Amino acid sequence: MHSEAEDHFFTGIVISQKLLHAIEESLSAVVIISKNYATSAWCLDELVKILECKRLSAQQVFPIFYGVDPSDVRNQRGSFAEAFRKHEEKFTESKEKVQRWRDALREVANLSGWDSKD
Repeated sequence: MHSEAEDHFFTGIVISQKLLHAIEESLSAVVIISKNYATSAWCLDELVKILECKRLSAQQVFPIFYGVDPSDVRNQRGSFAEAFRKHEEKFTESKEKVQRWRDALREVANLSGWDSKD
């Protein structure tokens, strides 16, 4: 059981402080981006945190694009566009949050990574 003091709340989504701490303490992160990745607010919040750690502590980030084209991730086309339409409807009070998610996907798509189609 998590107490409220141990958790970080994002508009109804709870991310454990232990998970946030583990991300902060990691030297590297592998981010596997699939077709449905952007439907998960949890995954998007983790990605924002990972990229924050990359900027602040030079954490290495290795994206793997599993069955998706990095340009679709970068430009939020296809399933990513649909996911963000739903997020914008759900998080009408948190437009900044949705924009951070969009920015994070653009940033990770610009990193050197692996494409499962290669």
